Amino acid sequence: MTNTAPLRNHRAPALVVTHMESRCWLVTLPAVDGRQYVYRVYAPADALLADLFWEAWHCHDEGPFPRALDLFDAAVIQHVG
Repeated sequence: MTNTAPLRNHRAPALVVTHMESRCWLVTLPAVDGRQYVYRVYAPADALLADLFWEAWHCHDEGPFPRALDLFDAAVIQHVG
C-alpha cells in the first residue's frame, strides 16, 4: 500500500471484547483524495467483515481526513497475527 495514513487505535464500542478474546484487524479505506487510510479494529475472530468495515468507516468519517468511499467492496480487510 502506498500513501497510507498512520494507523489509529480504534476500539469500536459494539465490538469491544476482553484482550484475551480480541483480534486485531486492519481495515484499509480508499478516500476521495486518492490515499488509502488504514484503521486498526479490535474484534473477535468471528466478527462480520461488514461490521469491521462500518466501524472503521465511521471512525474515519468523524476524523479530519477527506471523505472515504463508503463502498464495502473497495475496502481491504485483513486479520493480523
